[in-house]
Amino acid sequence: MTLLSPELLAHIGDTAPQRYEIATRRDIRKYAVCTAQTMRKYLDGDVAPPLFYIHLFWEVVELDQLSTDGIYLDPLIPKLPLERVMAGGLEIEYFRPICAGDELVATRTLTNLYEKEGRSGQLIFYDVVMDVRTASDEPVLRERATRLLR
Repeated sequence: MTLLSPELLAHIGDTAPQRYEIATRRDIRKYAVCTAQTMRKYLDGDVAPPLFYIHLFWEVVELDQLSTDGIYLDPLIPKLPLERVMAGGLEIEYFRPICAGDELVATRTLTNLYEKEGRSGQLIFYDVVMDVRTASDEPVLRERATRLLR
């Protein structure tokens, strides 16, 4: 039995509205302190540590907008027949560091949606690529994230 209908598969290629954020020195410093960074360039807020971008583009939502697992329901992903979301992998390609004052634009695209049979039953996988560029269109990073549902 297949879980993914042609209507669901038609969402492959969908792109979320672009997100615009500014990397402030203060936000970089707060992130550096919270993640116990030791390099001065991070603690001074000149350059962001490598994973700083992740929280920058998260939606800020109220608690009632989270699933029972505490996960934000990403509007880029169509309603799928399985609902328990788990991390499946993350690949990040960096082109340049994020620096204080950078105006950043993130574009997220659903690039794949497929199913597999697991030990405990059927699984659905989806891949989302997020490209982060500066406002002047200089590439900053590309993130490929895989999630699985059971």
